[in-house]
Amino acid sequence: MQMLLMTPGPTNVPERVLEKMKNTQCHHRTKEFGRIFGELNEGLKYVFQTKNPVLTFPAAGTGGLEAAIVNLFSPGDRVLAVSIGVFGDRFIEIGRTFGLEIDVLEIPWGRGATLEELEGALKDEHRALILTHNETSTGAVNPIREIGEWMKEKPQLYVVDAVSSLGGSEIRMDDWHIDVLITASQKALMSPPGLTFIGVSDQGWEQVEKAKLPRYYWDFKKARKDMEKPSPQNPYTPAVALIGAASEAIKMMQEEGLEAVFERHRILAAYFRQEVEKLGLPFYTHPDYLSDTITAIATTKGEEIKKIMETKYGIVIAGGQDQLKGTMIRVGHMGYVNQEMIDRTLTALKGALEEVC
Repeated sequence: MQMLLMTPGPTNVPERVLEKMKNTQCHHRTKEFGRIFGELNEGLKYVFQTKNPVLTFPAAGTGGLEAAIVNLFSPGDRVLAVSIGVFGDRFIEIGRTFGLEIDVLEIPWGRGATLEELEGALKDEHRALILTHNETSTGAVNPIREIGEWMKEKPQLYVVDAVSSLGGSEIRMDDWHIDVLITASQKALMSPPGLTFIGVSDQGWEQVEKAKLPRYYWDFKKARKDMEKPSPQNPYTPAVALIGAASEAIKMMQEEGLEAVFERHRILAAYFRQEVEKLGLPFYTHPDYLSDTITAIATTKGEEIKKIMETKYGIVIAGGQDQLKGTMIRVGHMGYVNQEMIDRTLTALKGALEEVC
């Protein structure tokens, strides 16, 4: 049975992208690789909606979060972090691991932060505001556009984890005044796991020059220097085949058009939730903060539902994480997803509910 991945990631990969990965076999110090990597770099600027280079490292999204911390800060820097779930907490844990003084704005799980809450928390001594855009543990989003407009006149850096949203939800890095934007290949960018992508603004690069935390493999300056060669390169051996795959996936997004990609995600998310409501299931997430790429459904039958959907219908979904384990199921609808996939998932969910209830 061919499994359909309706999880918050990894997500389904188009056959065209898998074929490109299979056929991208070249040495990383050749003009051929430079051409492929250069195409990826230009494509990433399109997806990020930025004029600046977007860095590529072999890693999961967590590696991208760590790379951002060690390139932006110095030991003892004080930062404000917003937590709306498991992945907001992870960003905080990474910062504290490297000696940052992090003040945490704790938001009740299931919703995002408000500007009023941020206004009372951001202080002059903070060097940055860091937060997660799309919290896959709760299905909630932070209003990063409104926050960016508020942050644009402030001296603090604005750092956003968009690992599970970029490419599926509207994000305009430059227009929304985001200084550092982090994502990964295996979510809405419909590529295999293994790459993290990081956009850095002009103000972000100024901070990189001042930062004192140690880094070697994650060094943004080394990565940018090699990217700007006539034949773009990585400082160290890159994930060649994955770079070919990600470049092909972004070409598919360019062909569809970014606005059409966003609209497809919005329509499918709304349709899925409409049909879930008909099944009598409640959502975990506050209705004002719903994600376009994931839905969290409150149920204590989650583990049973997951097992039936996977073994009987070939549909893989996710359960709750950490303190939310046993309280929900999470269904991803991001990246390479269409109406037929959503309908298959709904059929499987309905069948599983009939068995467990």
